[in-house]
Amino acid sequence: MSALDPVRLEPAAPGAPGAQGAMDVPGGVRARSVRRGAFGTLLAVDLWERFSFFGMAAILVLYLTASPSDGGQGMAARTATAVFAGYMSLTFVAGLPGGWLADRVLGARRAILSGGVLIASGHAVLALPSAPSLYGGLLLIVAGTGLVKPSLAAMVAAVTDERGGGREAAFSLFYVCIQVSALIAPVVTGLLAERVDWHLGFAVAAFGMTAGLAQFTLGLRRFGEAGRKPVRPLDRAAAGRAVRSTAAVLALLASVAGAAAAAGVLGVHTVLACLGLLTLTLPFAFLRSLRRIRTGLGGFTALMTASAAFWMIFAQSGSVLGLFAERHTDRDVFGFEVPASWFQSAHPLFVLLAAPFFARLWRRAGPRADAPVKFSAALAAAGISFLVMSFAALLAERGPVGPYWLLLVYLLFSCGEISLAPAGLALAASVAPPGWTSRFLAVNGLFGAVGVMVGGQLFRLTAVLPLPVYFLLLGAAVLTTGVLVALGANRLR
Repeated sequence: MSALDPVRLEPAAPGAPGAQGAMDVPGGVRARSVRRGAFGTLLAVDLWERFSFFGMAAILVLYLTASPSDGGQGMAARTATAVFAGYMSLTFVAGLPGGWLADRVLGARRAILSGGVLIASGHAVLALPSAPSLYGGLLLIVAGTGLVKPSLAAMVAAVTDERGGGREAAFSLFYVCIQVSALIAPVVTGLLAERVDWHLGFAVAAFGMTAGLAQFTLGLRRFGEAGRKPVRPLDRAAAGRAVRSTAAVLALLASVAGAAAAAGVLGVHTVLACLGLLTLTLPFAFLRSLRRIRTGLGGFTALMTASAAFWMIFAQSGSVLGLFAERHTDRDVFGFEVPASWFQSAHPLFVLLAAPFFARLWRRAGPRADAPVKFSAALAAAGISFLVMSFAALLAERGPVGPYWLLLVYLLFSCGEISLAPAGLALAASVAPPGWTSRFLAVNGLFGAVGVMVGGQLFRLTAVLPLPVYFLLLGAAVLTTGVLVALGANRLR
């Protein structure tokens, strides 16, 4: 079965691989109707959650850089892209504590419900026309996303069969279907935000997450016992240790922040620098701590590290490329100026169009198209995309360029994402020990956060490097990484 074939939703036989799934579902949830209905409910929830996420991501940098007279924050482009990168990386990093809470305290269901409420509240806060609501709203969305994303992925793993590539197919189907939200959301939020009011765009995102919560609540009965309770619940002693450790960490952070504020050095750039350091070290430190329960993670770690290079380029779609669309692209179509945020819809459209081609490609390749092959192909596509952007930026020095340059780049992004993202999720789920699925899926996200944060900080180089050189250097570096993965494929296997 290829990565993009329709997923089989029949339950595993008792005792077979996948019968207890990644979440140790009692009884394997044997009823076919429960699994099929459960998968559809999860898909619908993710569609709405991704609508809110992509809708907000399409307008955030444009809102931050817009002048106050136009209702924006008036930030410099490099500061806005750094804030965007910090926000995006935090949504990945938050998956680690969020996955832990789902596995040990809340259970996947309550984690999804609680996280959805936080996300909807965050978007609602951003919809308020007051500057102090910006960072509070972003932090609420971060906390909610950290709960929702690993829990949804773990629920998908629980209601699908691991045999015959069924789990990877499920993640692939999930990944392709949510592109519908990614396609529609920038069009809706972008039009309202850029042409009516920025805060109205955030309000629409809040509506999307609220609709997702309603969908999930109505479909709870379809899951049987899946996700009802934590897989490895904390005993009283462990819960006490967790509370004390959390309190100590929060107290330390509050003390450091207070000292920095008293010294007058607590600014956006200081916070982002500390966040960047945390993001770079956390995934490696966490994987090192897992050696006591899971050995032989060298190949997994190497592939995840390589994936960070892909996300470093991919995550600049909503920031660097969004600004390029606004400032250097001819957007006039028969007298109508296309909103810059609408270019964010090109990527999911290409994913939907390219998915059948890749399904046939992986089917013909069979076992040869394993994780190293897919990762190296994705890295090559990402590297070439920025080489294309280097040439487009060179032409833009003489005036706005045609939109086809960005469309070609988004096509390459789409090919890379189809290759890497489902394979990364399936790989993380397959190496996770029982009861650790949410956290291993969060590890996959942590390496995405590394790429996002590095990309956001590297954009500062444009203060000393021409934009064409910036694109050229990053594209060449990622392309080289893809070649190294291809050359080392046998060892990675």
